[in-house]
Amino acid sequence: MNRPWTLAGSVAGAVVVALDGTVLTVAQPRLQRELHASFAEVQWTSTAYLVAVASLLVFAGRLGDRYGQRRVFGLGMLGFGAASAAVALAPGVGWVIGLRAVQGVFGALLQPATLGMLRAAYPPDRLASPLAVRTAAIGLAAAAGPLLGGALVTGLGWRAVFLVNVPAALAFGLPALLRPGRRPAPARAPLDLPGAVLLAVTLACLVYALTARPVSGAGLAVAVLTAAILVRHERRTASPLLPPEVIGSRSAGAALGILVAVSASLFGTLFLATYVLQRHLGLDPFDSALCSLPLAVLMVASAALSPALLRRYGARATTAGATAALTLGVLLPARTTSLPGLGCGFALLGAGFGTVMVAATQVIVRRAEVTTAGVAGGLQQTALNIGPAMGVAAAAALLGAGTGPALLALAAVAALALPAARALPGPAAAEPDPHIPDEPVPAGAPARR
Repeated sequence: MNRPWTLAGSVAGAVVVALDGTVLTVAQPRLQRELHASFAEVQWTSTAYLVAVASLLVFAGRLGDRYGQRRVFGLGMLGFGAASAAVALAPGVGWVIGLRAVQGVFGALLQPATLGMLRAAYPPDRLASPLAVRTAAIGLAAAAGPLLGGALVTGLGWRAVFLVNVPAALAFGLPALLRPGRRPAPARAPLDLPGAVLLAVTLACLVYALTARPVSGAGLAVAVLTAAILVRHERRTASPLLPPEVIGSRSAGAALGILVAVSASLFGTLFLATYVLQRHLGLDPFDSALCSLPLAVLMVASAALSPALLRRYGARATTAGATAALTLGVLLPARTTSLPGLGCGFALLGAGFGTVMVAATQVIVRRAEVTTAGVAGGLQQTALNIGPAMGVAAAAALLGAGTGPALLALAAVAALALPAARALPGPAAAEPDPHIPDEPVPAGAPARR
């Protein structure tokens, strides 16, 4: 597999998705005015995408393992670009919501494949560097998105932001489909379609419940019920959607939990920071974005340094130190509302999250065989969709008590990742073979999380 093209494609896919979310946030007020949409309808332009993408990520990863990561990546890129272009032409908000759901389906195909392709192209001990490049690119997209979106909306209107992704989708999607590479050996076991449906319903209901205002109790109840049925089904089926060698790894399970905790804390803090910057300090959205730039800058810098840290200290110490920095970054806005203090807080958030992203993702993807790398990538992406939804829901629920108590609660959530980091591997010299399960799962027994 062509490593430079694979890395470029993985980066392009991650950036396309990251840009899509950030530019949409800037475009929504103009979209609401021009399409005469209600506030609830505008919220659904985000929720429809989130529900679709989160519910299908793991199954899409399994499709990549079965039919080829590059082939699924190409289909996801082209579909994502086509749906994005269709949104730009939508005559009404109902069309926007429906097409955003379609975009989420193709986004689900695209995202796990960006990690699965890297796992297929790079040996396990060299994964940290391409993952660092990918994470740094996401940080740059997060910084550029609001500025690019603001310029496009101001100069060309809200529809222009949905055309940004089309050139990259064509540039990388077409070559991936025209030259999909060697197809994996035919799988003997059938696809676990019942498991895929149960997982999709569970995650869709969970994301919907968390993004609803107020949080939907009925959605949470359905998610718990279908999750219980899913666990029972996965224990009994001969070809589970979630292979025991993926979810049975103690270190991979810990890494997934860490990603949920730190992303929940980060995005909940960013939600609260908007109130501090715009309501307490009276900054406009552009000045607020400038104030938060240290987050993106340090995320890029920390991602670049992460491979060296992982080689020297291992995932365990690197993740623990980064989580401590992120926790301190959450606590700073609770103690001070001065711009220098908030800037330091944003810098710590970026440094902590960028490092954790590289370290935890490396653990998850490295421990997976090439034949299950798509599922591993799907689980990683699912964690990064569920965590932010949980964090924003918690921040919104606690906002009535004041930003101080809410930030303390979010810091406690981030701190939960510290004991989990003990399950991660140490320095390279002390690491076991990543393809020997650290806690084998007996046949017929439930996999430990």
